Amino acid sequence: MESIKSLIEIRTAIFEDIPVIQEIAQQTWSATYGKILGRVQIAYMLDLMYSSETLEKQLFEGQTFLMAEVDNVPIGFASFRVIKGDVYKLDKLYVLPTMQKGGAGKKLLQEVIKRIITIGGKELQLQVNRKNNAVGFYEKMGFVTIRQEDFNIGDGYYMNDYIMSLVL
Repeated sequence: MESIKSLIEIRTAIFEDIPVIQEIAQQTWSATYGKILGRVQIAYMLDLMYSSETLEKQLFEGQTFLMAEVDNVPIGFASFRVIKGDVYKLDKLYVLPTMQKGGAGKKLLQEVIKRIITIGGKELQLQVNRKNNAVGFYEKMGFVTIRQEDFNIGDGYYMNDYIMSLVL
């Protein structure tokens, strides 16, 4: 039997993928942040970060979105952008809860890194909630925590994150 990892395909997302990205985010955020953030804060942040307008603007401004699929069915996504010079930021990396630990997150991250190196990137940074289990995943992938920050995102909500970095 073929492992799920070998069936995962990565492709560049297009504007028509926005509803799928939103659906994956909805499912993933509840599972990921349900015990970390309140339900109201999750809804606020999803609306802020995953509205059609926000995602369209990010795509239009050159943020690259990648889709992970198995048999043409989307199971996860990632996005990245340049922040300055040869330093890039991984803005999003989410895999459906039912598909986590199957290699999709690793494959998405590896594709992000490959694309950044191809265009001359030297460093990849990310923000991750300090209580998110993904911290361990990023550490296994070679990222190191360079600082922690609390970001005011409005309505009295904060993102309490680690800033992590991977030298490419």
